[in-house]
Amino acid sequence: MPEKKTLERARKAKRQGKAPTTQAGEFVREEIEHVREGKHGARSTKQAIAIGLSKARRAGVKLKPPARGRTSRRTRQSAKRAYAAGQSHRRRKPSPRRSRAIVRALKREPRRTVSSKALSRQARRSARRRTRS
Repeated sequence: MPEKKTLERARKAKRQGKAPTTQAGEFVREEIEHVREGKHGARSTKQAIAIGLSKARRAGVKLKPPARGRTSRRTRQSAKRAYAAGQSHRRRKPSPRRSRAIVRALKREPRRTVSSKALSRQARRSARRRTRS
């Protein structure tokens, strides 16, 4: 569950008419902080970002799942599910057993994936993939 501060910041961005990606950025920032604090780890910088985006979708940010050809089918399906969960009003509490399993798995992952060096490397890579416009 995202922190209240994060939800507030995302709502503020929405009120200001900012893009869904900007709203989702708050969740990604929160996720990076969690890894840095040692609450859990991530296998890669991309994974930390993906967890943040998934949280954003589940919290109701209108961030569409990636288009075909951009990511794997599995990633698209996961994003679609998260998006649907966030857009529907039915809020079911996640099962404690599943939550524990996820947290335990993430705790075994490294913390270095969100160092400033790793984030910088990731940003440069994604910038290189984008068009010059």
